[in-house]
Amino acid sequence: MIGELMTLCMMAFALGMDAFSVGLGMGFFRLRLKQMFYIGFTIGVFHIVMPLLGMIVGRFLSEQFSGIASYIGGALLLILGVQMIATSFKQESDPLISPVGIGLLFFALSVSLDSFSVGLSLGIYGARTLVTIFLFGFFSMWLTWLGLLLGRRFQKWLGIYGEMLGGTILFMFGMKLLFPI
Repeated sequence: MIGELMTLCMMAFALGMDAFSVGLGMGFFRLRLKQMFYIGFTIGVFHIVMPLLGMIVGRFLSEQFSGIASYIGGALLLILGVQMIATSFKQESDPLISPVGIGLLFFALSVSLDSFSVGLSLGIYGARTLVTIFLFGFFSMWLTWLGLLLGRRFQKWLGIYGEMLGGTILFMFGMKLLFPI
């Protein structure tokens, strides 16, 4: 149980680093603390819903394709990790979606899409659902808030390293699942 909890915390942290880096960039837009609260809370909720949906689909796939399900889950984490590392090198301009109203929902959805893939992998492996979605929501919400607050104080170079770290963690878990030692 302790090993699984530590693994889930590390994965939640990795996914939250994506939200952190986005929050860090958004922190440069003079947002009020109330706006920051809603942004972090909404991203946290989406990081609960998306992996939950992924876990449901993953459990279904695990039942249907039990022989190759673990390889599919590992490959998904590898791909997601590489994608996060690659996008950390892209220079982006201002966001196309403003984090207010319906824009906030689209924004939170776009930030949490990768948690669906991780949830899919974890569903294939039969991870504890409630613990997983709680940790994913908790870490992403707090890391978003931290990113928003730090974004007020620092420059964008931190966001690149945060997303790169998150991608590296997911990549390493994918390697572990594909090539168990």
